[in-house]
Amino acid sequence: MAEVGEVSEGCRLPVLRRNQDNEDEWPLAEILSVKDISGRKLFYVHYIDFNKRLDEWVTHDRLDLKRVQVPRKEAKTPTKNGLPGSRPGSPERDPRKSLDLALPAAPASGKSLPGPPGPPGSGTGTVPVPVQITLRFHLPKESEAEPPPAPPPGSQRPTKRKVEVVSPATPVPAATETSQASVFPQNGSARRAVAAQPGRKRKSACLGTDEDSQDSSDGAPSAPRMTGSLVSDRSHDDIVTRMKNIECIELGRHRLKPWYFSPYPQELTALPVLYLCEFCLKYGHSLRCLQRHLTKCDLRHPPGNEIYRKGTISFFEIDGRKNKSYSQNLCLLAKCFLDHKTLYYDTDPFLFYVMTEYDCKGFHIVGYFSKEKESTEDYNVACILTLPPYQRRGYGKLLIEFSYELSKVEGKTGTPEKPLSDLGLLSYRSYWSQTILEILMGLKAEGGERPQITINEISEITSIKKEDVISTLQYLNLINYYKGQYILTLSEDIVEGHERAMLKRVLRIDAKCLHFTPKDWSKRGKW
Repeated sequence: MAEVGEVSEGCRLPVLRRNQDNEDEWPLAEILSVKDISGRKLFYVHYIDFNKRLDEWVTHDRLDLKRVQVPRKEAKTPTKNGLPGSRPGSPERDPRKSLDLALPAAPASGKSLPGPPGPPGSGTGTVPVPVQITLRFHLPKESEAEPPPAPPPGSQRPTKRKVEVVSPATPVPAATETSQASVFPQNGSARRAVAAQPGRKRKSACLGTDEDSQDSSDGAPSAPRMTGSLVSDRSHDDIVTRMKNIECIELGRHRLKPWYFSPYPQELTALPVLYLCEFCLKYGHSLRCLQRHLTKCDLRHPPGNEIYRKGTISFFEIDGRKNKSYSQNLCLLAKCFLDHKTLYYDTDPFLFYVMTEYDCKGFHIVGYFSKEKESTEDYNVACILTLPPYQRRGYGKLLIEFSYELSKVEGKTGTPEKPLSDLGLLSYRSYWSQTILEILMGLKAEGGERPQITINEISEITSIKKEDVISTLQYLNLINYYKGQYILTLSEDIVEGHERAMLKRVLRIDAKCLHFTPKDWSKRGKW
């Protein structure tokens, strides 16, 4: 059994924590930092295979000192800067058994008939009995896959009536051709991850603690970037940025507990509470500083143009060049809850769309999303965040729906910038699924013939990029291969689940309340 004094940075050991069911558990955790306060040792731990927002300071009585894994001793090899590593390496993790990715899907309601195996990537070996709508996609000859072998003798064909939607224009590509780079779990089984399209590489300028950090090393200020990305370069992670540095944030009537590191000035990190003005987002050292600031701050809404209002919900469009101070403060606040994005003081290439809720005191920030003024990859969202007090109330889908409404006005299809956070991915999957199912279930036969629709038409109606439409159909497990054709089958479970979800979705964007004129940023020499 190890002593408390022997536990140092890099050690791994089980740590006591409470799970969602309020039960004790002992997950494996890594010690990231140790500090001594009045003779009492505290350990900052990161739970292995858990999200970083669960990291916390713990006392020694929550450590299992009987199962300490000491860091491996690494050879002192110089780095590219000629200096040895700054911290000991983590102990090598035990190899785990590989997951079986060919787990059978949970049976749907009703019967399933054996059918011919589909082409690679379809992930189906049975054909469920169609209940509501069956969409057939006839492939053109040049792209049609080889027909599957004949079904085993004695197998029956589905005989129930179905609605067929034929698409002679757009074939459904295999799973390896889509752009989603994430694993789609369904019914307790893991589905195969598909390859992502290579993206444009950009230089990352990490945010410092003052505005001088945007200057180049030779003393000359760097030129404004003509494009930008907020994707974090994780190769620059260190022990400092892996730890939360802000204890608590007071924003209006809410107190927020940050999830991740945010590069606020160093002198603010020792404060028990960081006070923000909820209208201009400027930060202060104390409540008295905030009260003094409020007597001088005449803002009662975000700066910029109000482009949408319905009821108490409003959206403001903010130019990152014209309102640089507000945009920088917004990025600092957002970084407390976004781990996969980095920050720039140079906010010129971005537009920020802030959603607010109105009451007698003003317009209170609920969430926001940002987008590049010019995006060569058709990104319509760079960062998206709903603040914790407003989560699980439908505001996330409202932000996503608004981003696609802007894309419809611009006449483009859009997709969010990858990678998405875990919560962001769940929200987008849910929105894509509900939007596409809403269209498929609304199809009606005309003139006694079966209705027809293509993937391109779904993309044009919704402004969802074609690759995201295909990946959503695969995630819902709707694509089957039958008689040499790709078939989309809606089961009773999917239809009933969609109807229940739409009943709960009360907040929707009304296109009639949107007053937005897109700008052609390519014709502007300076933003």
